[in-house]
Amino acid sequence: MGDLGSDELRRMQGLAQHVIATRPELINGDATVGELAWVWGKDVDRLGHSWRHRLWHEGGQLVGWGWARLPHRLERVDGSVREVAEAELVWQVRPDRSELLHEILDWYDQVAGDVERAFTVQVPDKRARDIAGEHGYQFDAEAGSDTGHWMRFNTRDLTEIPAPELPTGFRFVTAGDVSAADAVTAHRDAWPRSILTEAAFDRVRQTSPYRADQHLFVHAPDGTLAATAIVWLDVDTRTAEFEPVGTHHAYRRRGLGTALQLHGMRVARDAGAARMFVACLGAPAHPAAQSMYDGVGFQEITRDVPLVKPPG
Repeated sequence: MGDLGSDELRRMQGLAQHVIATRPELINGDATVGELAWVWGKDVDRLGHSWRHRLWHEGGQLVGWGWARLPHRLERVDGSVREVAEAELVWQVRPDRSELLHEILDWYDQVAGDVERAFTVQVPDKRARDIAGEHGYQFDAEAGSDTGHWMRFNTRDLTEIPAPELPTGFRFVTAGDVSAADAVTAHRDAWPRSILTEAAFDRVRQTSPYRADQHLFVHAPDGTLAATAIVWLDVDTRTAEFEPVGTHHAYRRRGLGTALQLHGMRVARDAGAARMFVACLGAPAHPAAQSMYDGVGFQEITRDVPLVKPPG
């Protein structure tokens, strides 16, 4: 298995391209082109020691993969520490190879050991839910509740995009216009407990398909980068996705997130994308992002079903 490196990541992204092009409702959480790039890029140096992965090939073609994130100690930039006691599986198979999930879950049991094991399937993927049940996984009532942190996946075509409107004095800039330190600060201002560092951001910038001209910000009159979003363009499938998207806590409720979304979709369309994707928290207790994405024309195509298996 070895370390999860950039070569393996690109092959995993290739499978994501196939799923997005054929059955986008079966793409799993953290398994899209952009999500893979973002999570791997920002976390590999700090958390890679606790990762395990395996790729399944048939006839020289990647047909499935598993990425197990094992228990670890997470030290945040703000000095707080979180002890992660459970294992988490991210996975993907070709839509015509659903039975491979049996092997992935057997492998997950082996590498995770005697700890609580979690993973998600998608609502439309009945076969995956059945296989998970055969392996002892049950619906995680807490994670999947109306206050849980399960995700929904949304899409929008890029044929008609209203012009973005910013308050007077605000303007759009890109990562090419700002320093790496300021880009990291913008991210931390949106997510104060983030573990993103300049070194981690440098790794993100080296991870395909990152482009500085598609890493977007709203620049406030006082010089603050008040909102941030990365557009991950996949030229092969003519799709793009947002990850992450956030607004400085002092600049929320001013329409900056909406404007940045519209601007980002226009940037993606001008670069050749025909469809946009974004994931957001789906539970009723977390309505803010849902309202923003719904307001700019996104529609849900699938959502997570959190599953869990107790130790033993």
